[in-house]
Amino acid sequence: MHLTVNGESWEMKDGATAEELVRAFGAAERRVAVLRNGEVVPSAERASTVLEDGDGVEILVFAGGG
Repeated sequence: MHLTVNGESWEMKDGATAEELVRAFGAAERRVAVLRNGEVVPSAERASTVLEDGDGVEILVFAGGG
């Protein structure tokens, strides 16, 4: 399926979840926020949130600093 992730074109297998996308994005070990079509996907629901062809996803990685 075709997704737009952070403004870029991505291909994932049909039936992929938001959690699988976060792993493919390389952010599984980091604190992230995931938005699917403008709606927040709670971290507890990422593994059960099945993405659909054409979805727009934003993965926001939190970075500390000071």
